[in-house]
Amino acid sequence: MINKDRILNLFLNLVKIDSPSLKEKNVSKYLCSLMKEKGYEIAQDSAGEACGGNTGNVYVRIPATGSGDPIGFSAHMDCVYPCCGVVPVIKEDIVYSSGDTVLGGDDKAGLSMMIEAIQHLQEENIPHPDIYLMFSICEESGMHGAKNMDLSLFPVKEVVVLDSGGAVGTIVVEAPAKAGIDITFIGKSAHAGIVPESGISAIQIAAEAVTHMKLLRIDENTTANLGRIEGGGATNIVTDKVTLSAEVRSANDQTFQKIIEHMKKCCADSALKFGGDHKFAYEISYPALHVDKDSPLLAKAEQSCKNIGLEPKQVSTGGGSDSNILYGKGYSALTLGIGMSKVHTLEEFIEIKSLTTCAELIAEMMKS
Repeated sequence: MINKDRILNLFLNLVKIDSPSLKEKNVSKYLCSLMKEKGYEIAQDSAGEACGGNTGNVYVRIPATGSGDPIGFSAHMDCVYPCCGVVPVIKEDIVYSSGDTVLGGDDKAGLSMMIEAIQHLQEENIPHPDIYLMFSICEESGMHGAKNMDLSLFPVKEVVVLDSGGAVGTIVVEAPAKAGIDITFIGKSAHAGIVPESGISAIQIAAEAVTHMKLLRIDENTTANLGRIEGGGATNIVTDKVTLSAEVRSANDQTFQKIIEHMKKCCADSALKFGGDHKFAYEISYPALHVDKDSPLLAKAEQSCKNIGLEPKQVSTGGGSDSNILYGKGYSALTLGIGMSKVHTLEEFIEIKSLTTCAELIAEMMKS
């Protein structure tokens, strides 16, 4: 059986270590020390150098004791703010933070689960293929660890990412692509009280463009949102520049591009109408994730759930994770719900039962 006290102690130790994005070094050192004690092979890449962090992704290889193709498991070491000085509190077999910070179960619960699963297999002498673990950095700030990972240090075809809410047994089979958009509207300044007709209001251009945009929930798989608008100054000056930040997400590649082009056209039409100009730039933050219904990894995840008495549930999500990046790099990847709740809030919590049950599920997936 999964060692409840051991996984809980590991989880509590991890959440007490400060690890905001780009500053995961202390968690990395703790995990590397723990893995070295077990005699596992450890490697580290230079992903941190690529994104301005203080450590890289950590890779662990557990040599095979049985047959089967290598399999990988991944969880990230960073947490969202406020995540420093976490004081975990246990009430009725549920772990909370003291209320001043997030708990950090996202994703230190995932780290704890995969490590406990390995220890369980070894204690019970359960055969398994080569197993690779990846402890990634900077997932919360844009999946920069996965984006800059060293593929040679993670030589598997199938990867299970432990980084989603939902009850244990939840399997994320679809997640959207995301584009970050930066727009600049350019007008012409003039004295607003004396010669306003000589000016072109960038605020007016922006307002017209936004009015015609399809925003928020577009369809079941697509959203678009304006996050920030800046510009202007004194009321006696016609504003000549406004900037706007936005995003588009969609699991449908055609719709994804269609909405981006729609927003771009709204900006161009508005600038033309008022005689101003605009700049529209976007970057794909991550690709969409689509798990094939015939995926062997999906079949293994579902069967493993059933083997331990769980009913598997396939779901789609509106958020991205390292799975999106791994999928885009050619891995067969899926994300498991690990029971964490109210993540990214001061009310974040996880049931101890979720820690042990998910570790049991992972151990089942690791078996030969």
